[in-house]
Amino acid sequence: MDRADGIVTDSALDYGNALPDGGALLGLDLGTKTIGVATCDAGWRFATAGKTIERSKFTTDCGKLREIVTARSIAGLVVGLPRNMDGTEGPRAQASRAYAKNLARAFGLPVLLWDERWSTSSAESAMIGQDMSRAKRAEKIDSHAAAVILQGAIDTLAGVGF
Repeated sequence: MDRADGIVTDSALDYGNALPDGGALLGLDLGTKTIGVATCDAGWRFATAGKTIERSKFTTDCGKLREIVTARSIAGLVVGLPRNMDGTEGPRAQASRAYAKNLARAFGLPVLLWDERWSTSSAESAMIGQDMSRAKRAEKIDSHAAAVILQGAIDTLAGVGF
């Protein structure tokens, strides 16, 4: 694995081995119109929903993400992989894999592709539990889904000894 070019993997073990010890991670929920963003602390204990970025051209998206990567000293990325309920991958998953490869090249950081099935419904349930209004939920759902994706990844990293 060439760290200079970043790696893209589905394996938490390979991803963990490509990461430095500690450092904040960035979670992304890629939608067709928006990108939900979440970050975690350097000790990989908890994920926090960030902002939602309106999707544009990759270079524009990349510029907005680079601001976060630089400001937070991000060590790696976790990108939601939209699998079908039966575990297969369709066109959206292929598009997410391609986007992840471009991010790995652009930032030179490792990228973990994380199964995002149920992330949006889990995020919505949590927001309903917080008695958040429907309008507020619609505004924040993508970033909260990114936090669910990132939390799943960091919980798994902790479980495999990272």
